[in-house]
Amino acid sequence: MRRIQVVATGGTIASRAGAEGRRATVLAKELLASVGPLPADAEVSARDVVTRGSYAFDTADLLALAREVRGALREGADAVVMTHGTDTMEETAFLFDLAFDDPRPIVLTGAQRPFDDRAADGPANLGDALAVAAADAARGHGPLLVFDGFAFPARGVRKSDTMSAHAFTAPGRGPALRVMDRLVTPLWQPRPSPRLPLDLDLPRLPRVDVVPVYPGADGLFIRSSLAAGAAGVVVEAVGAGNAGPELVEAVAEAVAAGHPVLICSRVHSGPVAPLYAGGGAELQRVGAVFAGDLNPWQARLLLAVASAIPGRSPEALVRAWLAGEDPLSGSGA
Repeated sequence: MRRIQVVATGGTIASRAGAEGRRATVLAKELLASVGPLPADAEVSARDVVTRGSYAFDTADLLALAREVRGALREGADAVVMTHGTDTMEETAFLFDLAFDDPRPIVLTGAQRPFDDRAADGPANLGDALAVAAADAARGHGPLLVFDGFAFPARGVRKSDTMSAHAFTAPGRGPALRVMDRLVTPLWQPRPSPRLPLDLDLPRLPRVDVVPVYPGADGLFIRSSLAAGAAGVVVEAVGAGNAGPELVEAVAEAVAAGHPVLICSRVHSGPVAPLYAGGGAELQRVGAVFAGDLNPWQARLLLAVASAIPGRSPEALVRAWLAGEDPLSGSGA
């Protein structure tokens, strides 16, 4: 019998409608009871950690959730399933991906429609998540986000629809597993990302802000972010990684002062590259790091985690991670 630990954290999957709007009130025991038959070859237990929407989480909450996963694995669980709000689930999954080097499945799921909706999608998603957690095919993929019949690796997954039950996609990557009638089918072999030696007992991660690019964007937000104590900045650039001259100037100042700057795109799919004179090429010349196809919100966590590792250069760690190399194999200085 495989031991699956369910960790409930609230979100729409645990919400009921009320006079003030939807509120997470449903606890883990009731969530499990809604699923129907549990995996026959698994012993499933559940506990409640927090019961609220993920839009209210900060990095202290994400680290606390990671400690819950760590505790379950240390206690001998063969897999962990976490129910979570969809608003920031892609960030929690990615933090787990950076932190855990363990072949045992860590599976996140949630819902787009509340628990008391006549067409609630939470029970099916949770049932699929349990099936994935119990499946040999899920081992070695790293953390997975299970939603609407698919299991997505943490890196690259993003919420792509505010209301649809098919809420998540992985642009340019796709899902790793498919779930149909609780049967799990592999779609490709696991290719886990490198892990970073994150201390999960930190109170919170260093501040890293995301700065958008738009016509007329200047350096105000970058300078303000650093003045507020940010360790670094992620620029949500236009196109393949471009920004106007005033924002490029602020990036140059930040890098010169020792603050890493990562470049992502506001475009839904595709990588960034330093292609255009005065735009991406100039950002590369002043020292910004191009983050491939990583979305800005996951890039923010990558830089925050790298900035939390003492005695190492955050920029060197980020560059090694993005290249698929062991971030600690070099000097890191």
